[in-house]
Amino acid sequence: MPALSLVALVSLVSTVLARQLDTHPPQQQHRHWAQICSGNPSNKIRGCDRYGCGGFGAGRKGGKEKHLAVDVICADGASVYAPFSGQLSGPIRFFHNGNAIDDGVQISGEGKGFCVKLVCIHPIRYQGQIQRGQLLGRMLPMQKVFPGIISHIHVENCDQSDPTHLLRPAVPPFPQEDRRWATICSGNPTNEIRGCDKYGCGYYNAPRQDGKARHKHTGVDVICADGATVYAPFSGELSGPVKFFHNGNAIDDGVQIRGQGFCVKLVCIHPIRYSGSISKGQVLGRMLPMQRVFPGIISHIHVENCDHSDPTSNLQRGKGQ
Repeated sequence: MPALSLVALVSLVSTVLARQLDTHPPQQQHRHWAQICSGNPSNKIRGCDRYGCGGFGAGRKGGKEKHLAVDVICADGASVYAPFSGQLSGPIRFFHNGNAIDDGVQISGEGKGFCVKLVCIHPIRYQGQIQRGQLLGRMLPMQKVFPGIISHIHVENCDQSDPTHLLRPAVPPFPQEDRRWATICSGNPTNEIRGCDKYGCGYYNAPRQDGKARHKHTGVDVICADGATVYAPFSGELSGPVKFFHNGNAIDDGVQIRGQGFCVKLVCIHPIRYSGSISKGQVLGRMLPMQRVFPGIISHIHVENCDHSDPTSNLQRGKGQ
């Protein structure tokens, strides 16, 4: 190809790309929004319950008004994330009565981006910049105000247009949706689970005995040397402390992480803090001296899903990873 033609082609491509960027600014190239609530990766919209329906245009006040928003299902207390990047402003008072869910925030995207109001949440802040997928706040206790309702976030476009098509993620919104957690303890890159020793076994549903009572192990024990560094298995919001033994012994400490579809308690560790957000793989704390309490045991972190389901599949990172 002659040099002049090549230069002309490059110039044409550059012009087209520039026009595309003007139409769709880089921060809003995603034409679908990210996951809004932990535990609802597809932004599923509330159906109907005794209080009404969550779809756009649903009847309100006996059919006299229309619902000019959509209700994205979200459990009380769940983590809430920014659907797109933009500028925060608020607070948003939807009910104007100061009830337990009368809070929210607006996000305005840059350039020709989006503008939306998210209501029935408590944001971590009301002003400043936020990035797509970044922790925005937490879901408020809707059941206190409307017992039996399908708890949800009220999502309303600032121009009251229908946001439904933007709520369907084309791809999983978070890279860690491979469902496998990061390494939890230094020295154990594959999250190997404790086998059996004189104190018992570390796998899920292993038998336990407390005096005359018999029950099952509702967590798994990830091998971790006393004093080792502990990392967050996924991104989320911390809460604690978690006291497993309730006796103040040397290992009676821990923390809960809730976020991005997961909720887990990590016990027998001392976290660097008990509240705030944390990222996947970030230092969470250190392993406590288990040998002081149970001499000869295989030292480990007790990992327990908040709903007592089996976390084993999330811990299996694969040999050599």
